[in-house]
Amino acid sequence: MNTRTVWDATKLGLLFAGMALIADSALAQDAGAIADRVDARGDRIEGRLDHRGDHINERLDRRGKRIDEHLDHRGDRIDKRLDMRGDRIDARLDRASDRAAEAGKDPLSERLDQKGDRIDRRLDQRGDRVDRRLDNQGDRVDRRLDQRGDRIDRRLERHGQRIDQRHDRRADRIRRRG
Repeated sequence: MNTRTVWDATKLGLLFAGMALIADSALAQDAGAIADRVDARGDRIEGRLDHRGDHINERLDRRGKRIDEHLDHRGDRIDKRLDMRGDRIDARLDRASDRAAEAGKDPLSERLDQKGDRIDRRLDQRGDRVDRRLDNQGDRVDRRLDQRGDRIDRRLERHGQRIDQRHDRRADRIRRRG
């Protein structure tokens, strides 16, 4: 072999080695850039999911508060109505009792007192039923809101897991190429 041929072969070997180093460096930079973009995209998606989850939780909290306020308001209105009716009945019974006392008819007074007591018990029973009904409705609404919140949390968790899996697969592919 001729020296010139050896020299040309050495130059070609060095040229190929240099090109291989440049290509390897470029691939490493590209893989790093791709990994950075994948990470950034995953972070953005994760941020959006967190934001969306927070937004959904805030909405559920606001709805729950509105429902509680509404039920409280309804309960207050019912209590006021029952109190007003009770006051009217008490006033009527007092007037009737006063009239009976003036007339000297004790049996009528006793009957009025008994009737007033029965009416009082019925009003108490009705008030108790209304309270129980409102409590049951509030409990059902709370359970439904909790169930919806749980479903949303599970969906967000599944989406987050899918994103993590995709991110991991892409990162693995990039590492294998690099």
